[in-house]
Amino acid sequence: MSRALSHAQATQTVAANGTVSIEPNHRRIRAFFGGEVVADTTESVYLFEKDHLPAYYIPRTDVRSDFLHDSATTTVCPRKGTATYRTLTVGGKTSVDALWTYPDALDDALDLSEYVSFYWDRVDAWFEEDEQVFVHPRDPYVRVDVLPSSRHVEVYIGDVLVAQTRAPKILFETGLPPRYYVPRIDVKNSLLTESATTTACPYKGTASYVSVQDGPQDVAWFYPQATSAASGIENHLSFYAERGARILVDGVVQER
Repeated sequence: MSRALSHAQATQTVAANGTVSIEPNHRRIRAFFGGEVVADTTESVYLFEKDHLPAYYIPRTDVRSDFLHDSATTTVCPRKGTATYRTLTVGGKTSVDALWTYPDALDDALDLSEYVSFYWDRVDAWFEEDEQVFVHPRDPYVRVDVLPSSRHVEVYIGDVLVAQTRAPKILFETGLPPRYYVPRIDVKNSLLTESATTTACPYKGTASYVSVQDGPQDVAWFYPQATSAASGIENHLSFYAERGARILVDGVVQER
């Protein structure tokens, strides 16, 4: 049995309905809204639910109750029960129905009555310890590794060679194909223009994009600043085969 599976079996509590489980999260989690810390805990749990991203569930005692106001909103989840909501108000700033709890568990569900969970985008910022987390909570079973390599990487747009290196950084991320990051010095930057597009990844950071003049748009991306997990890919470009780049690694075309 894999270490991940055995670890999960040892640490997770699974609902009788088999669709929801929780696992202790020992990282300090903080949520900020309106310039205030509205939740601060070292006792949260990850909630895993089939077909959903992991979620933080935070002890009610670690949420600033003086910022909370009752809401009439309720929703029903067949896996967890009936949720009741609270609205956040800090100063003159309000986030309606920002968080919820399940005060009464279903017979075959987990008892989550001592926890609340927030809509990720209804607060201003999230931190694990002192590192900001973007988009959604990081799945503890997703791993990112950045490895130096001596593979020969070539990138063509049409028949034009736009990048070539024998010193790529290869990023391996659980469940995704490898991504080949080329040092800027090995890219023909004069053929590229920076784009206004940005995207955020909870595991790597906020990416900026480049396009080819009179060619594919947003064909490559880079991280001006990467997370600690993805350290080493700063000042490197990675190209999308899906958007028109032809990527060869040791002479073999990469389909993705």
